[in-house]
Order: sequence, then structure tokens, then C-alpha cells
Amino acid sequence: MRISVQDAPFDLGKESTDFAQGHTDMGAIVTFTGVVRDLPDDPLEVMEIEHYPGMTESALREMAQSAVARFSLGDVLVIHRYGPLYPGEMIMMVATAARHRKDAFEAAEFLMDYLKSRAPFWKREVTAQGADWVASKDEDEDALSRW
Repeated sequence: MRISVQDAPFDLGKESTDFAQGHTDMGAIVTFTGVVRDLPDDPLEVMEIEHYPGMTESALREMAQSAVARFSLGDVLVIHRYGPLYPGEMIMMVATAARHRKDAFEAAEFLMDYLKSRAPFWKREVTAQGADWVASKDEDEDALSRW
């Protein structure tokens, strides 16, 4: 298991390849990468992401350990960036390895739902009109409630 909270960009291909190496007992590897998207009505200049070092990593590790136990994962990777991010940049990556694809896919969804609604990150969108903190959305909470 690897959890990384970092300001530096990551190489999706290298991370995916490195994660898949050596998992000869796993039948499924699932990856998901989130990208900073632009805003349709007011173009995004930058998304600023803040976190509390130590607390954030600990919370992500607990969540990943829960996914490992719940979905019988062989391995998990979570990368999440912080600092200023621009439209089109990769913001995060989740990878899961399991003996069966259903567990790998469900675990990746579980981790994504957690990251979207409960992970201790604070996001602020900056546009030409000003800056606003991103509030949690009801649909994100609903997605998490299914687990």
C-alpha cells in the first residue's frame, strides 16, 4: 500500500506500470485518475488545494486499509496533489489490485467516493470573478452512503 500526498505532478503511465509490477496473484488492476476540470460559465484560473500534513495522510491510510479489508485487495495506491492546480492537470490517482475484477472496481469506487466527500482536503476555485471554497455536494454524500 502506498499513500502519497504531494505537490509535484505524477507520471500516470509510470505509476500504473509500477503498481501493476509483481502482482502475479492478482487478476485485476483498476486505475482511476481525476483531472482538474474547467468551469463552464466562469473559466477556472486555478484550483488551490490545502491539507494538514500528517492528518491527511493518516486519514487516507485508514480509508485505504478499510478498502483492503472490505474488498480483499492485494494492494492499493492513492496519490493526491495539493497546491495550485490548473485545468487539465491530474489531481489524483487511485489504483487497486484484487484477485477478481468486481472487488477491484468496487474498491476503486469506494476510495473515490471517500476522496470526493470525506478526505481532509480543502479546495478553492479561483476565476476572474473571484475565489470560492468548494462545498460538498449532496450527490457526493449520496454516493458515499451506499457503502
